Amino acid sequence: MFEGMGGAPQPVALTLYTDAFVIRGLLATRQRRITDMLNLADDRFLVLSEVQSDEFGSRGETIRAEFAQVNLQSVLFAVAETAVEPAPELRTPKVAEQAMISVPPFKVTGRIHLLPERSLRDALTELTGHFLPVTDASYWSDTLGEGRATAALVAVNHERAQILAPHVYVDPWAGLDRPEGQAGPTGETPWPANDVPPPKDDTTW
Repeated sequence: MFEGMGGAPQPVALTLYTDAFVIRGLLATRQRRITDMLNLADDRFLVLSEVQSDEFGSRGETIRAEFAQVNLQSVLFAVAETAVEPAPELRTPKVAEQAMISVPPFKVTGRIHLLPERSLRDALTELTGHFLPVTDASYWSDTLGEGRATAALVAVNHERAQILAPHVYVDPWAGLDRPEGQAGPTGETPWPANDVPPPKDDTTW
């Protein structure tokens, strides 16, 4: 997996979201792009160093370890803070399409990259790879109470994903008069901190 960068393997910070944990650590690699680190792995796992692991929904302490072997099949998606462009000679022309990707219990929105000059149906049929890049991404989990976060690139496990495209955000309050103080899509406090919400049978509730 070391054809992507010259010289000795370099430590790259990775954040991996698995079935039950969010795992942060360093991966020694010569690859430049996070999708190559995952798709071109020699084994069905990655070995990270300087590891921190947190269990979803747990209020316990963060687990720290010098090393951890992470099974790639358990990885829902991986997060990169910066998106690295492929070398020009390796770049394949693609068309960006806004999409929502469901990787339970998470959802990811952003741009997937498809082959051009095809219908969307055909382009999705030809979308392959174990981990797919989603750029300008947002991800969250209502089930786990994980708030919305953003990243330049999220690499999604294709075998765990359901892809909906094109995806357009629709404001459920559009065209309606929103009650004063009612929460909008940004999640602001629905009622003033010192106020008491009206009873449930009130027409403004």
